[in-house]
Amino acid sequence: MSAADQPPLVMRFGAFGDMVLLTILLRHLHERFGKPVDVISSGPWTRPLLEGQPWLGRLFVIRSRRTPYFLSRDQQRLVSWLRQRGAGPTWYCDRELGLTLLERGGIPQQYICDTRVFDWSLDECVADRYIRIGNEAPDGLLGRLPPPRPASSRAAQLFLTDSSRREADAWLTQRNLGDRPYIVVHPGCRHIARRSVRSREGTDKFWPEARWSQVIRSLREHRPDHAIVLTGTRAESLFNAEIVRQSGIGDIHNVADELPVSTLLPILERAHSMIAVDTGPAHAAAALGTATVALYGTASAVVFRPGGATTHTAWLDLTDKAPAARIAYA
Repeated sequence: MSAADQPPLVMRFGAFGDMVLLTILLRHLHERFGKPVDVISSGPWTRPLLEGQPWLGRLFVIRSRRTPYFLSRDQQRLVSWLRQRGAGPTWYCDRELGLTLLERGGIPQQYICDTRVFDWSLDECVADRYIRIGNEAPDGLLGRLPPPRPASSRAAQLFLTDSSRREADAWLTQRNLGDRPYIVVHPGCRHIARRSVRSREGTDKFWPEARWSQVIRSLREHRPDHAIVLTGTRAESLFNAEIVRQSGIGDIHNVADELPVSTLLPILERAHSMIAVDTGPAHAAAALGTATVALYGTASAVVFRPGGATTHTAWLDLTDKAPAARIAYA
């Protein structure tokens, strides 16, 4: 098979939300080439997030791209897989790490569309940027690839399996939430979780427990028949517990560390709505079509809005010494 006939390959080592937004590029490449897209990535969230998507070809997940090559069996297996696969049009969507793995795998630089060389347009959403770059071609394959095409959608989208929905149904039934409406609140993020001992003040994406408790009390006032589900990781469980304590209300469920990604996704899909900081689950909820409000810190709510380019954005000026924040809602 010639290089131009190979399926497109994308390398992206991103966080949860990054990988949700990457689906925009993957879908566009799939539509442009008419072939499933092979993906190289990392992170425990990537496989349950991407597997089963209609545009995905082969998925290769490594534990760490920072480990020295001679110590990483994953990287060595990846290089072997790339050599067997053959070189073809490749999109590199990271900052620097990983390029040497492509080189070791026999993919020459002229076959790589490196997203770092493309300038950002003014106020360009990452979704539109992915579509624009997805219509490019590596220098070594100019004139040999399918032509650029208009985007069928400017939104991220996730497709769920029936088995994952059944897992969510079972979990909701165990929690006595099977036939009840509920709102998901995800107040924490990995930046907060890593500062469990140090002060979180000044940390990007941090909003105090007292503020979140006010939000939850307001939710109860406006939706008295809805349960409230607080999600997060194990490291965020105590943060959630303090929010629950300060809220002083019942029918609130702190389920931090209870939901693997495969179950979390259909839980988000079934939710009435979601409120979160700028974090992966917020991007996933928007991609699943759930009404979502995301509170941003220093990142641009215009550029990295959850759900892609079609998400509305608004500014919220917080008072009482809290920092100004941007809100994106889908």
